[in-house]
Amino acid sequence: MTPVALNATDARYPARLRRRLGDAAPAQLSALGNLDLLASPKTALFCSARCPGEAILRTYDKAARWRDAGRGVISGFHSPIEKECLSILLRGTPPVIICPARSLEKLRLPSAWRSPLNDGRLLILSCISSPHHRVTAELAARRNHFVAALADEVWFAHIASGGQTEQLAKTIASWPPTSRP
Repeated sequence: MTPVALNATDARYPARLRRRLGDAAPAQLSALGNLDLLASPKTALFCSARCPGEAILRTYDKAARWRDAGRGVISGFHSPIEKECLSILLRGTPPVIICPARSLEKLRLPSAWRSPLNDGRLLILSCISSPHHRVTAELAARRNHFVAALADEVWFAHIASGGQTEQLAKTIASWPPTSRP
């Protein structure tokens, strides 16, 4: 499956990105899957890589509630907790948007993603262009701003003090009220 390119001038390009990110909005996106999921209500999920036990259990319960309610979720699904939430969500039927912090070129599609992708309830969306095939801290930070800008609401499972997730939360809080998810 070949990724579709969405330029900022394309009618399917999310106007919300330009409103929230301004000049920092990516000029081009790459997508695999159902682009109609961009128009559906969605919650962004973020979690620091290190997470206490009570936050883990609370987050798994939240993901199961989203799954059962059919709530769309968007995330990089990169941290261990986010990855487990993706597993929970893919066992149901809610729309899911996965945003890797790398280009989609040469992306190996995990077998667990194939059925939801074919069913039209999965979109793989990247704001990172080639030749970036490996995740870096800088690319992950850029991806996280992108994910937050696309979401209707943001849910932080856990924010570790001094980490990138804390910086992201501060950035979102600084957005003008009309631009906040």
